[in-house]
Amino acid sequence: MSTFLRFTQFIQKTFALWVVLFAGIALIVPEAFVWLKVYIIWMLGIIMFGMGMTMTVDDFKGVLHSPKAVLIGVVAQFMVMPALAYLLCQLFQLPPAIAIGVILVGCCPGGTASNVITYMAKGNTALSVACTSVSTILAPVFTPAIFYLLASQWIEINALSMLGSILKVVLFPIILGLMVRSVLKQKVAAYIQVMPLISVVAIVAIVAAIIAGSKTQILESGLLILAVVALHNGLGYLLGFGASRLFKLPYADSKAIAIEVGMQNSGLGVALAAVHFAASPITAVPSAIFSLWHNISGPALATYWASKANQIKTDPIE
Repeated sequence: MSTFLRFTQFIQKTFALWVVLFAGIALIVPEAFVWLKVYIIWMLGIIMFGMGMTMTVDDFKGVLHSPKAVLIGVVAQFMVMPALAYLLCQLFQLPPAIAIGVILVGCCPGGTASNVITYMAKGNTALSVACTSVSTILAPVFTPAIFYLLASQWIEINALSMLGSILKVVLFPIILGLMVRSVLKQKVAAYIQVMPLISVVAIVAIVAAIIAGSKTQILESGLLILAVVALHNGLGYLLGFGASRLFKLPYADSKAIAIEVGMQNSGLGVALAAVHFAASPITAVPSAIFSLWHNISGPALATYWASKANQIKTDPIE
């Protein structure tokens, strides 16, 4: 089992490489992955089920331990990223189909990848987990409501239908995972170690499926979308960190919130786009590219912060 765990850890650490590799293959041989589009909802459900299996009551106790920090993180998540998405759409005068996709990923909650990146950055991992848990639980209400508010100028939106989708692919699988863990307890422990590998495979498959299904549109608008996504992600880190320092949170907390705000549950964005905007495949592309990009920028930021923390430890006290 130790060999398998080492393999799992290797796949996790090289996650960004696999996303980039299979995205490239999907562009070259789209027919190899396009058939996976019909399974996107199921793959995201499996990821959320795994998240539920790894969550405990202690994750939510973090809210009680750091209520101010969690509140700042969650509010920033649902204010900063949607507002940035809207402003970037206006600034770049994006076509409606792309604008809808950018705003959709901006309205999604934080993703579990932020917890790993926060740990790598030597931030407050417990705070990151608490923020992810709370924003995910609130997503069925806040994601469709904010999306409707910002994107309805481009297209008619059924917020209730979107709420139902998020309940089915996010909240219900998480609750089911929590129930399975609480009932089976020790028996589940061994399987939890496998879930990160399953999540990586599922996310890579989701990104590859969307890239394969939108090859033509990506070749036409891919660089524009990448530029918008990179700005969205980078400004999210910056404003998340700035808000934390403004409210005088500790440095480790500020790193956690910056990462939490900047990294979205882009898999949810892909799934919602695939279900609700199937007639316009490029709407899912911003979420797919966001998934690719933040798994490059996140580890890079974490490496910088970790090296800075190590330098502080090794510097002699003056």
